[in-house]
Amino acid sequence: MFDIRKIQKQVLYHAVKAECDDDTAQKIVNGKQEDNPTWVKNTMKRLEKRFDPSTVKRIRMHCQCGYGMDEKLELLNKLLASSSSLEEFASHNQAKAAGLFYRNGELYLQFLFCPCPMLAEVDRLETNTWCQCTTGYSKVLFEKAFGCDVDVELLKSIKMGDENCLMKIIPLGSIRFQSVD
Repeated sequence: MFDIRKIQKQVLYHAVKAECDDDTAQKIVNGKQEDNPTWVKNTMKRLEKRFDPSTVKRIRMHCQCGYGMDEKLELLNKLLASSSSLEEFASHNQAKAAGLFYRNGELYLQFLFCPCPMLAEVDRLETNTWCQCTTGYSKVLFEKAFGCDVDVELLKSIKMGDENCLMKIIPLGSIRFQSVD
């Protein structure tokens, strides 16, 4: 059976251990016997207490699970193949259906629901620390598709009380558009 908490504990453990040591990683990941919502909140508190905000973000960005990455990458590559600009890329109906849009020269990705199964039972988060894994996921996804470095900025989170989850996707180089006029 698919155990999302086990997966999340493993990826978080390895991401924390890469920043420090095994003992600290164990203490952060292995709390008391807690249900998933309590574990998420307490684990993020332990992480935030131990590390500065930029390190916390870096750790959480490395915690993305990669679930469904191949299918999403296939869609992005298909859209890129029929586009010659970011604006055209985001204007496709499939791009819009996937939550992409282009505004004022910038690319955005939004979700009208929280896509994280670990947060299904979480009513509200105090910080966006847990949600940084989706910026890591999006970074990997768009870097593979665009063929350049990408920065991702989390702007809104449903679990923090916003009406949607919103990220700005910032290509840091030339995108490999495949459309030929």
